[in-house]
Amino acid sequence: MTGDSWREHRRALLSDDPAAAAAAARLLAEMGAEDRDDEEVEGEHRASRLAAAREYTPHARLDEELRLRLTGPDTEGGALRFQWGDALLHPMESALSAAAGTPVQLELTGISAGSTVVHARPVASAGSTQPGTLDAPATSSASTGMSALTELLRALETQSDVREWSRLFDAVEPLSRALGKFRLDLGLTWYDADGGTRRAQLTERGRQYAERLRETRDRDQEIVISGRITELRESGWVKVKAGTARNAQAYEVHFEEPEELVRMRPGLGDNVHFRVRFRQRLDSVGIVRSSEYTYLGQASEQAALPFEG
Repeated sequence: MTGDSWREHRRALLSDDPAAAAAAARLLAEMGAEDRDDEEVEGEHRASRLAAAREYTPHARLDEELRLRLTGPDTEGGALRFQWGDALLHPMESALSAAAGTPVQLELTGISAGSTVVHARPVASAGSTQPGTLDAPATSSASTGMSALTELLRALETQSDVREWSRLFDAVEPLSRALGKFRLDLGLTWYDADGGTRRAQLTERGRQYAERLRETRDRDQEIVISGRITELRESGWVKVKAGTARNAQAYEVHFEEPEELVRMRPGLGDNVHFRVRFRQRLDSVGIVRSSEYTYLGQASEQAALPFEG
């Protein structure tokens, strides 16, 4: 049993015996020790190391590092299975890039036990200081992105309002799906250049909440579309372009009864005025997952479309 798994086992036993838990806490206090996990200890060591370095170099900074702790039925060996890596690491990089608002590349630096712990770091850009030095550049894109990403993961895990991070919601979905597929939980720790840490997790609780948030509801309204027919399909679809400019809005209108479209005998280039049902499917985050226009009938003829040069 690894150190972390033994610690988790011990905590589970103590949680069932309040008196034993209290006795253990008193003993640790008397010994001047704390019941901390390895990542907390490592974070304290990094902060101490940086403080010592800044005694000589006031602007010294540490290398950034990302640790991904995978827990699940098949993680006790401390190994990363190829299928896990292929399904998890690229979505992790993509989610971080989306959060940073710019591409962020990660590179694997090691695997260790304590469940399966993946060690990674941002790829150094051209002209940046080489890894292993104490003079890293100022706050990086990776650190900025990790700040937003950990906030979203914490909101999912606590089943809180995630609308503030709605732009990242889709980027996290492939990661969540892969974790569910392999029955894995993710614990994420980010060590920044200033000695600070950010931690978050994505377990079954957070993944199930994300799935509920993706459930959609319909929002309908009736509108009028006016424009020129630019495409016709026998299956009951008409493309209507609402202007002559190249970038004018185009609508794909669906006829639920294709025979009705045939009876109209429309032609390419004809001006039309359609009443349509505009249906949007929105998830609980407010993201529009799909939209469609369904023909309801002819609208009163309107003024001719203005010519746009």
